[in-house]
Amino acid sequence: MSRRRRLALALTLVLVAVAAAPAGAQPCRDCLEAGAARVALRVPAGTPLAGYGSLGRRLLIPDVLGRHAHAFWFRPSEGERDPLAARALVLEAAGVRVALASVDLLAVDRAFTADVERKLAAAGVRPVTLVLAASHTHSGPGTFVDSAVLGWLALDRLDREVREALLESVVAAVREADAARGPARVAAGSVTAPPLTVSRLRQPLDPELMVVRVTRPDGAPLALVWNYAIHGTMLGASNLRLSGDVMGETSTALEGELGVPALFVNGAVGDVSPAHHGDRASHDIGLELAAAVRRGWDAATPVGPPVLRVAGREVALPAPRMSAKNCLRGWAPAALRVPLGSVFPRRTALTAIAVGDTALVSFPGEPQTKLGLAIKTAGRARFARTLVAGVSNDYLGYFVTAADYPQPGYVTCATLYGPRTGECLTAAAIDLLTRLGRGEPTGRAVCDWE
Repeated sequence: MSRRRRLALALTLVLVAVAAAPAGAQPCRDCLEAGAARVALRVPAGTPLAGYGSLGRRLLIPDVLGRHAHAFWFRPSEGERDPLAARALVLEAAGVRVALASVDLLAVDRAFTADVERKLAAAGVRPVTLVLAASHTHSGPGTFVDSAVLGWLALDRLDREVREALLESVVAAVREADAARGPARVAAGSVTAPPLTVSRLRQPLDPELMVVRVTRPDGAPLALVWNYAIHGTMLGASNLRLSGDVMGETSTALEGELGVPALFVNGAVGDVSPAHHGDRASHDIGLELAAAVRRGWDAATPVGPPVLRVAGREVALPAPRMSAKNCLRGWAPAALRVPLGSVFPRRTALTAIAVGDTALVSFPGEPQTKLGLAIKTAGRARFARTLVAGVSNDYLGYFVTAADYPQPGYVTCATLYGPRTGECLTAAAIDLLTRLGRGEPTGRAVCDWE
């Protein structure tokens, strides 16, 4: 065969290969890199549940004789009601990397989040900004936080085998998501959720259910993120089976339908409770929520240019104290506050992420609806949508407005940093989002506690 014929044949083969290549193989100008994964949460058998401190979950006598492998204050769990999971979504654009991880746990403290980051680095994962969102299920595993007080109240004392198993599950999810990265498009939207919640403070709630849709360039689903405020307390203290509660029911239903990880990110949940309770209600309302999320998925619109931005901020906190008046339903002087010493920290951090015109900001605990709405409203000055990620990266209890703090009750009893810290953290989150939208540097936020 002559040289000219060989060149002609080679050119023909190249043209045929290009014509036959799938659409996903073509350059995607409006894409970023994304990967997602779901990993079953590994929970050692007999791990007690976290979330309720009532007698229904406690051992009559603490396990001083070592009869139980992982339980001391609380009764061991009795199997699994529904599957628990760690889910992760890794995004990357222009060298900026973000990992959003969602885990079926009551909460995570800053030490747990830091351990996930340390393990990711030790495993060779390139630096990534992490937002670790706990679903806030009250039927997830306990014993994973190193705090004697919190252990006695609702989590049981630290068991290092359980903690390590949970950490490794989260790390595995992020690593698998990172390894699965490829071109992807991001869209976002919101719908009004059905009336499934009630206010603990008898105030208006936020019915918005926000959805982030991540797909491959050809439209194939890759991941779903849904953001909604609801307490994981549909299953009561009598339940001893591990469960993701109604949020787990919803995510599991969505994953069965779409075939991709469905990451739940709780919202401003401090004063929000489910309107219904029980095993059957959890299942039925989970399906109802899944249908609402699917409407948000279908209605989502592109977030704009695939620009990824991140920012963080340290926030100084006042000394934590418990209000005797709020905890005793008014039967104590307002000035009587019990100092909590080193049980809770004196600083925390906020993290903000923006993908195109959609932003997310973490909140280290359970903010009141009013605070979440303030963040969302202010965020609209720079972003089309703002997701408030409550119970994320750290856990410092409840946060309410200064006006609502004097109301005695469970919510204000668990507001441990006083009447103004909720508004301080809210202002810090708003400022962080504003600076992120402008591309300005961020730093340490300090409130005037005097």
